Amino acid sequence: MPILHVRNVPEDLYDRIKQRAATRNRSISAQVITMLEYATEQPIRSQSKILAGIQRRRFFHPAASGAPDSTTMLREDRSR
Repeated sequence: MPILHVRNVPEDLYDRIKQRAATRNRSISAQVITMLEYATEQPIRSQSKILAGIQRRRFFHPAASGAPDSTTMLREDRSR
């Protein structure tokens, strides 16, 4: 099995990995392998898809989607 050595890991990053490993009852090596597997299984999104998602959320109007107005909800809640 290949061995991977990583140098110059920032101390705060190492501490976060160490803490995450401890909460999951794993060694640091096992936690890093799990994190690498997860990171490499995620599909790579293109910049255009990311920008399209941001633009779609930016111009979202709750009233147009049938969601109640926050002012109306507050008034109803206060009238109880």
